[in-house]
Amino acid sequence: MSTHNVWTHKGTFLLAAVGSAVGLGNLWRFPYLTGENGGGAFILVYALTIFAVGIPILIAEIMLGRNSRRSPIMGMRFLTRTHKTSRAWESIGWLGAASAFLILSFYSVIAGWAIHYTGLMLTGGMTEIDAAGARQSFDDLLASPSLLTLYHTLFIAASALIVALGIHKGIENGLRLLMPSLFVILLVVLGYGAIVGDIGAAAGFLFTFNLADLSLEGWLQAMGQSFFTLSLGMGAIMAYGAYMPGESSLTRTAFAIAIVDTAVAMVAGLAIFSLVFGSGLNPGEGPGLMFVTLPLAFAEMPGGALVGGVFFILVLGAAISSSISLIEPVAAFLVERFDMTRPQAVTIMVIASWALGLLTVVSFNLWAEGTIFHALFGRSAFGFIELLTNIFMPLGGLLIALFAGWALTHSEVMKEMHTNERWFLSWRFLVRFVAPAAVAFVFLRSIPQVEGYLIPAIGAMVIVGAFAAGRTFLADDSQEL
Repeated sequence: MSTHNVWTHKGTFLLAAVGSAVGLGNLWRFPYLTGENGGGAFILVYALTIFAVGIPILIAEIMLGRNSRRSPIMGMRFLTRTHKTSRAWESIGWLGAASAFLILSFYSVIAGWAIHYTGLMLTGGMTEIDAAGARQSFDDLLASPSLLTLYHTLFIAASALIVALGIHKGIENGLRLLMPSLFVILLVVLGYGAIVGDIGAAAGFLFTFNLADLSLEGWLQAMGQSFFTLSLGMGAIMAYGAYMPGESSLTRTAFAIAIVDTAVAMVAGLAIFSLVFGSGLNPGEGPGLMFVTLPLAFAEMPGGALVGGVFFILVLGAAISSSISLIEPVAAFLVERFDMTRPQAVTIMVIASWALGLLTVVSFNLWAEGTIFHALFGRSAFGFIELLTNIFMPLGGLLIALFAGWALTHSEVMKEMHTNERWFLSWRFLVRFVAPAAVAFVFLRSIPQVEGYLIPAIGAMVIVGAFAAGRTFLADDSQEL
C-alpha cells in the first residue's frame, strides 16, 4: 500500500489542494465565464455556492481520503467494508479515477497551448498584431495536429516526471517551488495591468452586483464553476487527503483552500480585465479570451511581449500543479492494487491518457466534423469526452456528499473534523441536503440532451437511488446521535 506516506508538513496538504484547485479553471475558464455573464452577479452566485456547496463537499472528500488512508478506489472499497454498506458506493472511487483520467487527456492538450503562446510572446511573434491576426494565429495553432501533439506530449511528460519522483521528492518539492512562484507572477501581472490598463473598469465590472442581469444559464454556470474549481469529484482531493496528518483541521483547511482559490480567480480576473478594458477590447469574448483577446491586449501595451510571456508561464505552472493531482488518483491505485513501483504506475496512466488525448488533438482539425461522435452525439470527440466528465464529476461529488453525510457516524466525523457540535450539525445538514440538491440541479440542467432526455433520465434515476440508499443509514445514525 502506497498511502502510508504523510505530507512532511501540515501546510503541505493545503499547498497540494490549492495547487490542484488553482489551474486553467481560475486563469482561463473563470474569467471568460465572468465576461460572458456580466461580471459581478456571476461572481456573487459563484461565491455563495462555494461556501454553501463546495466547502461541505470538500470537507467530505478530504475526510474520506484521510479516514481510509488509501487511493480513492481502494479507499472506498475499504470504507464500504468497514461500514457494512453496499459495494455500489465503491463507484465513488471509480468515478473519481475515471474523471481524472479523462480530464488529464484534454487538459494536457489545452495547457499545451500556453507553451505555444509563451514562445510567441517571448520571441516577439505577437507584436504589432491586429485582431484578425490574433484570431488567425490561434486558428493556425488549432489547425496543426503536429504542433498540438508536440505540446500535449511535452506538458504531460513534465507532469508525469514530477509525480513519478514520489510524494515527497516529486509532488511536495514541485509544489513548494511552483505555488509561491505562481502567486508572485500573478501579482506582477496585476501590477502591470494596474499601471498600463484600466483596473478601475475591471473592478467595476467584477464587483457590480446586479442579479437581474444574470440569466438562468448564468446561474447554472456560476454554480457549476464553483463546484469544478475546487477539483471536487475527480479523486484528487481524496487522494491527497490520504496523506494528510490526522491532527490537521479539516474545516480550517477546507475554508483556506476555498478562500485562496477564490482569491486567485479574482486577482486573475482583475489582471486580465484591466488589460482587456485598457485596450478597449470585448470582455465577453468567451473561450478565446486568453488566447485571442489577451495576446492582442499585450501587443498593444508597452513591454507587453515580456509580460505576456511571463503571464503564459504562470498559466503553464498553474496547469501543471493541477495536472499532477489528476495523475495521482490512478497512479496510487495501480501502486496499491498491483504492487507496481510509482514510476511504472505513472508511466502506464500517462501513456494511456496521452493516447486518449490524441482524440482531442484531432477534434480541432482532422476530425473537426463528420465523425462517428458527431453522428451519435452531435459533438466532436473532445466534446464527448468533456460531456462524460461533466457527468462523472458532479455525480461523484453528489455520492461523496451522500456517503459522508449518511454513512459516517457522528463520532467518526467529530474525530476527523475536531470541531464543535454546532458546526458539525451545520455541516451535516449542508452535506446531506443542500449540497446534493444543488449539485443534482446543476447536473440535470446542464447536461445537454443526448437521444432526447436519455442522460437526464438516467441521472435522475441514479440520484433518486442514491438518496434512497442514503436513507438506509438514518436509523442507525440517529440512534448514535
